[in-house]
Amino acid sequence: KWVPLLTFVSHGTEKIVTPKELEAVNGTSVRLKCTFKSTHPVSENSVSVSWSFKPLQPGPDESVFHYQDGPFPPTIGRFKGHAVWSGDILGNDASITLNDVQFSFNGTYICQVRNPPDFQGFAGEISLKVVQTVSFSEIKILAIAVGGAIALVIIALVIFMVVSVCKRRHEDPELEMREKEWKESGPW
Repeated sequence: KWVPLLTFVSHGTEKIVTPKELEAVNGTSVRLKCTFKSTHPVSENSVSVSWSFKPLQPGPDESVFHYQDGPFPPTIGRFKGHAVWSGDILGNDASITLNDVQFSFNGTYICQVRNPPDFQGFAGEISLKVVQTVSFSEIKILAIAVGGAIALVIIALVIFMVVSVCKRRHEDPELEMREKEWKESGPW
């Protein structure tokens, strides 16, 4: 779930953009979006990306993911097997995806992008909240939207059928008579 607030960190025309907050259901995947703009040319080998994590409980920051000339997913720690590259450096996208999110993933994620000489430590932050289930209001809205769409299709189909039958009868008044005779005589 995207919260409409965004974090903008800029220096001149240099900028990193991240959503301020995200919510994810335990056991699902969530994309941590981080985009950047640079005044200098961007290439696969000039840009480096570092993702780190500040847990809610006091403790040291953890490395989550690193990109430099290609992705380097974590080989140890809580994010091993969970953090994957989902960005596109040439598209100014430094995003990662966390798969099978756990409650221990609650905290702040920092996306730091460097494209020398532009970026010298600018970073965007995302606060991730992992929840047990989607809130009731979201499920209710989704159910109403799907149910409403199905109801509209059924109503439109019924209207179309009624109009077609009425139009056919109006154009051919003997049709009703033939249908009545056919029903009385039966198919055999």
